[in-house]
Amino acid sequence: MTTTLEKLERLDEPILIDGLTWREFKVVEQLLDSPGIRLSFLDGVLEIRRIPGRKYQTVKERISTLVNLYLEDAGIDFTPTGSVTLESEAGKVKREAALSYELGSNRECPDLVVEVVVTSGGINKLEAYKRLQISEVWFWENGRLRLYSLGADGYAEVDRSFVLPDLDIVLFSRCINIENHLQAMREFREAIQSA
Repeated sequence: MTTTLEKLERLDEPILIDGLTWREFKVVEQLLDSPGIRLSFLDGVLEIRRIPGRKYQTVKERISTLVNLYLEDAGIDFTPTGSVTLESEAGKVKREAALSYELGSNRECPDLVVEVVVTSGGINKLEAYKRLQISEVWFWENGRLRLYSLGADGYAEVDRSFVLPDLDIVLFSRCINIENHLQAMREFREAIQSA
């Protein structure tokens, strides 16, 4: 017998529909265009996912705040592109990250995307970003940051950011995990300004 808790947990799992062409996906996309729903597509598989709640939004905003503080302090020209929709019909892919950044001016696509993972399952996100040629992908999951850099053979997990090589990842991760947002901002700002 399924418990209420198990039913609630399944609400956050993605729904996967296989066997769609790009054209069929675009039709379904228009039909399912509604707030609170995020669609992804890879190789004929449609992923339908509810946008996660408070925990997701809180971590997403914390990461955004800290990245913005760092980029401003470092004097890096950037455009925060948020959860911009990235797609390629030729690559049979559509994906929308939690956050994305164009580093420099006149960029055609983000150099960095950030995924905040609060549920499991779904399409292969790294494969999707590889087809979209995103230089670097960060995953925040269970209080830990994992960085992936795109090379000739696909993504490899790395210890330091290649697009932001001077960013202290240990400091950055520690500040994301600080419970109080203002305290996290202050500690991060003080540390990067004194470095």
